[in-house]
Amino acid sequence: MTEVVKIVDIDQDGRGVAKIGDKVLFLHNAMLDEQVEFDILKKKKNILFGRAITINNPSPDRVSPFCKHYNHCGGCAMQHFSEESQIEFKNKSFFHTLKNLGQVEPDEKIKPIFLEFTGYRHKARLRVKYVARKDEVLVGFNERLTHFLTDMHECKVLPEKISNLITPLRNLIRQLSIYNKLPQIEFASNQERDILIFRILEELNESDIVLLKSFQEKNEIEVWTQSKGPETVKPLFENINPKVSYILRKRNLEISFNPSGFIQINPFINELMIEKALDLLEPKNEDIIIDFFSGLGNFTLPIAQNAKNVIGIEGSEVLVELGKLNAKNNNLKNVVFTFADLFKIDENFYESIKHANKWLLDPPRDGAMALIQGMPDHIRPKRIIYVSCNAATLARDANILTSKGYNYQSAGILNMFPNTSHIESISMFELNE
Repeated sequence: MTEVVKIVDIDQDGRGVAKIGDKVLFLHNAMLDEQVEFDILKKKKNILFGRAITINNPSPDRVSPFCKHYNHCGGCAMQHFSEESQIEFKNKSFFHTLKNLGQVEPDEKIKPIFLEFTGYRHKARLRVKYVARKDEVLVGFNERLTHFLTDMHECKVLPEKISNLITPLRNLIRQLSIYNKLPQIEFASNQERDILIFRILEELNESDIVLLKSFQEKNEIEVWTQSKGPETVKPLFENINPKVSYILRKRNLEISFNPSGFIQINPFINELMIEKALDLLEPKNEDIIIDFFSGLGNFTLPIAQNAKNVIGIEGSEVLVELGKLNAKNNNLKNVVFTFADLFKIDENFYESIKHANKWLLDPPRDGAMALIQGMPDHIRPKRIIYVSCNAATLARDANILTSKGYNYQSAGILNMFPNTSHIESISMFELNE
């Protein structure tokens, strides 16, 4: 007889929590108070990881996953949550993390910002694997909790056009001479140009090039290749423009980017996030504003449309140069992009930025502790907007900011990554006078 457990909690990754004796189970596809049958995927001492396979008393918040690969593919975690319950879960989890890890609570909770739950992902890295025993190629994402590749034929979080290409890509790659020397395909789109970057470990022959050209023309996509490091990423055919950009429509800004580099995967939420950041930041023509971790200027350039001066500070020299190019191309002359390692900061650095009265922070998952912890009392900006992709490091940094005299005025989530447990958020801190 299959064992049945009751789900007594949901963890921060959206997994159901149950107990068997002294063992704790974390189960994918399980919801609070459900009684489920399950199988085990991974064991670690007294902790078991698995998935619910039969639901005896479905939660009222449960829906049928829209993807038939959901219980095997590790790409999504919350398709069995209704859209409303996904947002509610992330919202509660976010504020719970702030309170319990950071001992902080904002004065105001910003209403969650969200849009579509499918077709949103315009940047992705697809694994490719030749399976000799089946003599076929797989394209997609890893199975849940394994290094095996999911045998999938669609992915509905990708744009429909790209999802529909997974099977044709499988067939195409099997015909190539390097079918077993092609480990991944990176996808990037600006909603007009759909780029597929084939990572190739051996040179293509003439027959391969003919096949790829035919695939490109038939499916109206762009074939790019990467043979070694990021500097080798380029279009395979000469008629493709190597310069790629996306448009911030509400701001009439065009931002150049590298298809293999970092951009926000959800362009629709990205535009709403920028507008929310500007609402909170309130850039005025007398403000000098610093955009830390500025990247290629996603926030920097919109801020510059209303501020006196903006300084974008970034730890990648490649992105600094892209930022400079984007400022020039958009005729924004009040912007400076500069390089700095924002995880190693000395007193001279703070002195160089002391004239700024507002900051925007958009750090990686590690957060911005080095930057804010070393901030001298006489160089504290009046207002700080903090965009975060990790609630735990935000909670830590928010605690530091409040200890330095800032009031945590407002915070809220943006559903940048639907159907996953990842949480993007935005916060505002105001210096107490």
